[in-house]
Amino acid sequence: MSRQDFHWKTHPALAGAPLFLHPWLIDRGSLTARIVARCSKFQVQVLCEMRARPFSDERTLIGLAAGRHAWVREVLLVADGMPVVFAHSILAPRDLRGAWHMAQAIGSQPLGAALFADPGIQRGPLTAARLTAAHPLQQHAAAAVGSPLPTLWGRRSRFSRQGRPLLVTEVFLPGIARIA
Repeated sequence: MSRQDFHWKTHPALAGAPLFLHPWLIDRGSLTARIVARCSKFQVQVLCEMRARPFSDERTLIGLAAGRHAWVREVLLVADGMPVVFAHSILAPRDLRGAWHMAQAIGSQPLGAALFADPGIQRGPLTAARLTAAHPLQQHAAAAVGSPLPTLWGRRSRFSRQGRPLLVTEVFLPGIARIA
């Protein structure tokens, strides 16, 4: 994986991000709740739930050995018919039978609702990155919406339940400007 995987920085490094995105990139609350509050119809469009090789920096953050697969969930968060966020979540497959058992059965329900409803879940620091067309997550987002996308901004954080990590990355699509 390219060096672009390692450009995630804490929020003071948001130089270059559009000003309207700053609050979205640093808000430690539920992104789902923030979107729901700004639209009349919210939905989660599940793109995939599968085992796949994580990016090298992701692998490190969830403690997987090189060459091991992660469980990956990718969804679009849709507000009033417009995709506004591409979300990419990963965890160690063994945790689907343990700490994160609810992740496999969540379906089209927002993962964020489950994360923020459980007081046993802790959230680590938020980091943000500028994702160019060369970044695989930007490519996944473009494929999900079916058209080329400009450079995007994303944020990610590691959640912990019973000492086991879940990494959630949220990529802000151009439609987010409509509800910002």
